[in-house]
Amino acid sequence: MTKALDRTTAHHDHPIDTRLKVSALWTAILFIFAYVDLFSLYRPDFRANIESGKVAAFAINQTFLFFVTLYIVIPSLMIYLTLVMRPSLNRLVNIVVAAFYAVTIAGGAVGEWNYYVLGSVIEALLLAVVVHHAWTGLNAPRTSAHNQPATLRR
Repeated sequence: MTKALDRTTAHHDHPIDTRLKVSALWTAILFIFAYVDLFSLYRPDFRANIESGKVAAFAINQTFLFFVTLYIVIPSLMIYLTLVMRPSLNRLVNIVVAAFYAVTIAGGAVGEWNYYVLGSVIEALLLAVVVHHAWTGLNAPRTSAHNQPATLRR
């Protein structure tokens, strides 16, 4: 293969910004939240509890629904905030929020059915990856293409 042809057909991997990785992880976590909760509607016991006005030990009322909505809004906002926050704040917020959600997810999985536990384990693993990326990659200052070495500017 000639050099000219090799340059035009070669695939160059470009590093993915850590902020994009973390944002994608929050997106994946939200999909798992949604599907695991939707799958619960197939359970007769869960539907019966809803009909009686309870979810676990909580009464289904405006306060409950407000806090459930808030619980989902926070990781939803993290998708965007991860992309725009200053690096030092980004690191701190992602670590704190991910740790909080890991604890609540572990607590919510106690005594649940296997599908729920599986979803919770995957959510916890993804949150651990969020913490890892936040700890190792979100504190670096942003660089523009002009500040990068010529080898990275293709």
